[in-house]
Amino acid sequence: MRVLLDRHHPDGPGGRGVPGGPGADGLSDDELLAAYAAPEAGPWLRVNMVSTLDGAATGDSERSDSIHDEADGRVFAALRSLADVIVVGAGTAEAEGYGPAQVPIVLVSRRGQVPARLRGAAPGAVVLATCGAAEGLDEARELLGEDNVWVLGSHSVDLVALREQLVAQGFVRLHAEGGPHLLRDLLASGVADELCATLVPRVVAGDRPRITAGPPVDVPLDLHLLLEEDGTLLGRWLVRR
Repeated sequence: MRVLLDRHHPDGPGGRGVPGGPGADGLSDDELLAAYAAPEAGPWLRVNMVSTLDGAATGDSERSDSIHDEADGRVFAALRSLADVIVVGAGTAEAEGYGPAQVPIVLVSRRGQVPARLRGAAPGAVVLATCGAAEGLDEARELLGEDNVWVLGSHSVDLVALREQLVAQGFVRLHAEGGPHLLRDLLASGVADELCATLVPRVVAGDRPRITAGPPVDVPLDLHLLLEEDGTLLGRWLVRR
């Protein structure tokens, strides 16, 4: 994996990975973590997504793992290792077969949905962010415990309140993994600081979802980091404030 652009370290890792130059063998694990390190001041919410060249967020299996590759997997693991908490839409967690992780998983669901593989998690390993009108609210409280079900809004989840709640719980490095509706809403509500996106060199056509879904938004982003491995491009885009 080589660095094509690094605006945070213009004289650092960006010089490595140049064919024939120093570090041509690629970024070490420590260098990769340094390249994706969040700012030290204050909380930081990043979202990580993957898509094909023609914009598909899933392949034939209708899961993102059907399009991701080794380079994407390496960055995905690095981002998780840097996170204090994982935020994910309950529908995405169900479709992708999420199980418990090394850090707490916060599910976002207007229906109060708790995916099957997360129902038996240890107390506190899974938290549900939902709303007062959620049809599954009572069942979620029975499954996860009262303290692990956060009612944030009446008919939809207030994402500004969710970020505030996460920070109040002591989480600083907030890592979201979609899906497309949650990414769109995080950007639209102004709580996302960064989009990490992988572009894999494949074209799949068909009626596939994009990495965002929902009403139109227009959020300007600034490219901060761009990596490449075997044609796969992996970037960090910071939300322009």
